[in-house]
Amino acid sequence: MFFVLSKTIGTMLMPVNFLIGIGVLGAILLLTRWAVLGRRLLVFSALLLALCGFSPIGRLLILPLEERFPPWDASHGAPDGIVVLGGAIDPDLSVAVGRTALGSSGDRIVATAELARRYPNARIIYSGGNANLIGDASRKEADYGLAMLEELGVAKARLTAERQSRNTVENAEFAKAVARPKEGERWLLVTSAYHMPRSMGLFRRAGFKVEAYPVDRRASRSEAFSFYSVAMYGLERTDIAMREWIGLTAYRLTGKIDQFFPGPTEK
Repeated sequence: MFFVLSKTIGTMLMPVNFLIGIGVLGAILLLTRWAVLGRRLLVFSALLLALCGFSPIGRLLILPLEERFPPWDASHGAPDGIVVLGGAIDPDLSVAVGRTALGSSGDRIVATAELARRYPNARIIYSGGNANLIGDASRKEADYGLAMLEELGVAKARLTAERQSRNTVENAEFAKAVARPKEGERWLLVTSAYHMPRSMGLFRRAGFKVEAYPVDRRASRSEAFSFYSVAMYGLERTDIAMREWIGLTAYRLTGKIDQFFPGPTEK
């Protein structure tokens, strides 16, 4: 049920979808006796879309997420295993075009390949099924992820696919079942920096002790207050950030994480 709600109500609450919906409602009301309300909704929608698209609000929302966990410290020694979360590959598009189709989070795979080269004894688990509400069982992201890592030079014997997870809750639960981490082992979690707080909270809740390896950064302090010249980029970052903040709120309210904003130190 939680997965279905996240893919329906959660998707509707994303800023761009929500504001477009408000605008469409306003346009419909123009044809009724509530035309004044309709005009106000249209103006409200247009102004907020412009604000989210051109202003720095997306960067300002995403920066606290990305800076919550520092870069991983390699001085503590080599990891025993690496878990990389799905989201880097579009499995449906990959099926359609007949080859692996990387998305905007492709840095997750690049970083994992680099870690695999640096630590040749580490096991690697790619955790990702199909996140669509109605998914094709044959279209699993982990299959394409492992194939791409092999193409990048990672030995097949080191790779394991976790193909069932549809969201980050299931990533944590199913990855732990596949990894079966032993006492004293050190595992890295590779995912986008903005997604790391929610991911770490869920892995801790699942009892899988991992160390954060954030990648795929979307903002920096040096450009935090810069305006966008192309609205699409600002809207994308606003949507990404709000999805995480809404997810953190929902997961905390439903008891899926122990802290609203998980950080480097577990409480």
